Amino acid sequence: MVAEKETLSLNKCPDKMPKRTKLLAQQPLPVHQPHSLVSEGFTVKAMMKNSVVRGPPAAGAFKERPTKPTAFRKFYERGDFPIALEHDSKGNKIAWKVEIEKLDYHHYLPLFFDGLCEMTFPYEFFARQGIHDMLEHGGNKILPVIPQLIIPIKNALNLRNRQVICVTLKVLQHLVVSAEMVGEALVPYYRQILPILNIFKNMNGE
Repeated sequence: MVAEKETLSLNKCPDKMPKRTKLLAQQPLPVHQPHSLVSEGFTVKAMMKNSVVRGPPAAGAFKERPTKPTAFRKFYERGDFPIALEHDSKGNKIAWKVEIEKLDYHHYLPLFFDGLCEMTFPYEFFARQGIHDMLEHGGNKILPVIPQLIIPIKNALNLRNRQVICVTLKVLQHLVVSAEMVGEALVPYYRQILPILNIFKNMNGE
């Protein structure tokens, strides 16, 4: 009789039910989630149910390319260039051991342009300053050498290094105004020079 009374009292007063029983009653039933299968595109697995196709890898258009040993560095380390480093109150500059006007531009100018890929001192300094010095004093010796400069220019741009690209653009600006008909001589080579610049054209100032 006592047990029956306790059962009746619990039925009349549901709030007096044990808390553990009440919590278990409120828990939702677990929902089974189907397992997703990650697969490559255009494969048999990609057509299966619950298959998730992995996206294509990044193209890496803006990713920097590793630098390769340059002919400029090789010639510099062998001491084949008639140059030395000179310090003055304005900073570093090149001390030429011969008159720039007497240099063989067919030999030296492409080598200095090859040094546009350099990013470490003193190679990058000698290459860039040497180019500007030779363009400043080259005159009519520059135009015949244009075809030999295209591959070094293209190699520098293909590094996709923003600092190297900016330096190369400044060199191109100087090259165009260094002698008559140089701008026109570069036109046939636009296909080799412009594609990389087209990739970075909208990134000015970033």
